[in-house]
Amino acid sequence: MDMGTKTITILDEAYEALAREKRKGESFSKTILKLTARRGRLADSFGKWDMTESEWKKIDKELKRAWKGFGKK
Repeated sequence: MDMGTKTITILDEAYEALAREKRKGESFSKTILKLTARRGRLADSFGKWDMTESEWKKIDKELKRAWKGFGKK
């Protein structure tokens, strides 16, 4: 089966990050597939973080502060 190829444009910073993940002898395609398979979809992580009470209070405080300033010029 012919898989075809695509050309993509990424920032130098993104390329360097990907190159750090790439193993010797591994293609960038294999590296991308490895990383996406390992991490899955963002939605797969929902509900996985068991937040402490102090973490919740800190996040709640920051969100309230951010929402107060939202839309102000």
